Amino acid sequence: MLKEHASNRWVVVIIFFFFMLLHQTDKLMIGSLQVQISEDFGISNTQWGLVNSGALIVATLLYPIWGYLYDHYARARLLAFASFVWGATTWLNAIVRSFGGFLVTRASTGIDDSSYPGLYTLIADYFGPNLRGKVYGILQLAQPIGYLVGMILALMVAPMIGGWRSVFYITGSLGLVIAALIFFFVKDMPRGKAEPEFENMAEMQTFKFSWAEAKEIFKKKTMWFVFLQGFAGVFPWNVITYFFFAYLEKERGYDGSSILFTMAPVILILASGYFVGGALGDFAFKRTNKGRIIVSSIGVLMGALFMYLAITTPLEARSQFFIFMCLTAIFMPLSSANVIATVYDVTVPEVRSTAQASEYFIENAGAAFAPILTGLIADMYSLQTAILLICTVAWLLCFFFYLGAIFTIDKDSRDLRNQMAERAKSM
Repeated sequence: MLKEHASNRWVVVIIFFFFMLLHQTDKLMIGSLQVQISEDFGISNTQWGLVNSGALIVATLLYPIWGYLYDHYARARLLAFASFVWGATTWLNAIVRSFGGFLVTRASTGIDDSSYPGLYTLIADYFGPNLRGKVYGILQLAQPIGYLVGMILALMVAPMIGGWRSVFYITGSLGLVIAALIFFFVKDMPRGKAEPEFENMAEMQTFKFSWAEAKEIFKKKTMWFVFLQGFAGVFPWNVITYFFFAYLEKERGYDGSSILFTMAPVILILASGYFVGGALGDFAFKRTNKGRIIVSSIGVLMGALFMYLAITTPLEARSQFFIFMCLTAIFMPLSSANVIATVYDVTVPEVRSTAQASEYFIENAGAAFAPILTGLIADMYSLQTAILLICTVAWLLCFFFYLGAIFTIDKDSRDLRNQMAERAKSM
């Protein structure tokens, strides 16, 4: 039984990896398609920002609903449904021919973008606290690799197969395939199954959602700082995702090949940073409850420094720009897996989807307006000014919020372990 569980959990990781890889390809390649789509519809930077903000706003509004559903019903079935929605809405986005229709259908793609809390909490019930950072790091490799695949599809494949609409048909179809894989091969797990206090129990109590425990999420001081860093921390990611390729092309004078050969290595380094961050977080967490927070704070501080140095590099110094972007890519993702693991280090299993969804709701409530804010600043000044201002200010704020969490994580983590131990004794 244990061997079957151990084998099956890695099958789940593989399926979820491809779900995230292809979903992120579909979601993020629109940044590489900015010039093509903007020329097709004849739109400005501000209108382009509105397109991307629409999907983020829809995702933000739906996070609490997805979180509630995941804590009440079978997460595997809901994830299969989310994958189906991804495929269907991407097809609709490719079909429309007017800017108004494109704006509405692009916003509809945000429905499935808020489905990740169920994936992460299901993984938390397959893997214990000391392994979660590494597993989340493996899964999050899919995000930058998906970005790279999307860039290749946008810059190289789309022109050969009829334009940006054709690649949307491809990625939408893959969403339907992944939906079937999740439906047939991913099994749900009892909530809390992987907690160390229940490790040797053949049978365990089913923990059900309760509003009392949901309210406790907001009483944990560590979660306050997680919420605050989340609000600020997603701004840079949205700015880079939706505007960086246009910045390279329009303001730094890069052609399609130069963009690809510059950004491909940067994205691969970024991908490795997710796993490195998760592994470092697990390593540090085994020694102190503050470990994940320390790794995260170093990541955002150094990311801000090297992004500033990259963006202020003279246009003709392409090698210097490339080096600073590679250094930025090393540190940018260090906090990602650790933030998710930290949420589960302080919250009980039956409300973890709600906790994660609440964090995403708060971070996206601000970040949903990042693309349109970037577009406004870019139209008033330049893309360089918009990227530099938003990225450095946001990451510096995150650093100070992480410092706050360092002083609260010990108590909140200890309280959870005591609560789990009490539950184990009562079984």
